[in-house]
Amino acid sequence: MAEQLYIPTQAGKREIYSSIIPQILALSEGENDLIALTANIAAALKEAFNFFWVGFYFDRGQGELVLGPFQGPIACTRIKYDKGVCGHSFSTKSTVVVPDVDQFPGHIACSSASRSEIVLPLKNANGEVIGVLDIDSDQLNDFDEIDARYLEELMEGIASKINVNLR
Repeated sequence: MAEQLYIPTQAGKREIYSSIIPQILALSEGENDLIALTANIAAALKEAFNFFWVGFYFDRGQGELVLGPFQGPIACTRIKYDKGVCGHSFSTKSTVVVPDVDQFPGHIACSSASRSEIVLPLKNANGEVIGVLDIDSDQLNDFDEIDARYLEELMEGIASKINVNLR
């Protein structure tokens, strides 16, 4: 079944998030396949905001995160738990907003076009962190507390649908 998002035009990011989050949650209703679920989330966020890169990395229990569904240019395939913004978000179980990736110690430059980034932990229904949502922008200072708040709401909304432990 084909799906289409309603994305308000001439709107700020609050309004766009307020519009698309319920749509993404409705789209994910009844879907329990992690790949299908995260693929549609990445596509919806990319379509709504035209971010440079949107994707997921999953914990496979080998000391590193492994690339999952994404939208954008090719990406790093594996990221160690203690490396980069993704590793930091995963290991601290917290949202990380980076206004300028060149100022983040240990940033992993999967693309030289990436200028700012936000990464959020991805949890399953048991509250276990099983990966991260990574969003990159080709603009400096593109993410703020508005993005963090709404994306955290989205991550909380989908956690109950994820009934897997990837290890």
